[in-house]
Amino acid sequence: MRNALAYAPKAQRRMVSAAIATVFAQESAKEAHAQWRVVADQLRERFPRIAELMDRAEHEVLAYMDFPRAHWLQIHSTNPLERQNAEIKRRTNVVGIFPNERAVTRLVGAILLEQNDEWTLQRRYMQLEGLQALSDTAPARLSAVQR
Repeated sequence: MRNALAYAPKAQRRMVSAAIATVFAQESAKEAHAQWRVVADQLRERFPRIAELMDRAEHEVLAYMDFPRAHWLQIHSTNPLERQNAEIKRRTNVVGIFPNERAVTRLVGAILLEQNDEWTLQRRYMQLEGLQALSDTAPARLSAVQR
């Protein structure tokens, strides 16, 4: 949305934003793709750069709709990525100047490992049962280990 609004005059940004938002209110991927093309065509005459951007980005922007509906909210948002980038920025700003590139890699790697452990052990961003429907392999069942 931000990329598209960069090509719209300030006075028209609210209208462009509302038009594009109608795409994300659709109930299915097929309806969303159809609405995407309608919006792009409506904007084409007044904002050709926005329409061109929409033509190029359609499949990438709406790719999250190929997943189960229960996961749409988690997938279409970049909030977790933005939070992660903010945390990296906050911690690297504390250090200030790094002695070499390896030091940056170690710090950022440690931050990413910490985040991975937190998500692995404490949080579940998406329910695995819902994702199982997308897999073509049967879930592995391990027998109980005897001691």
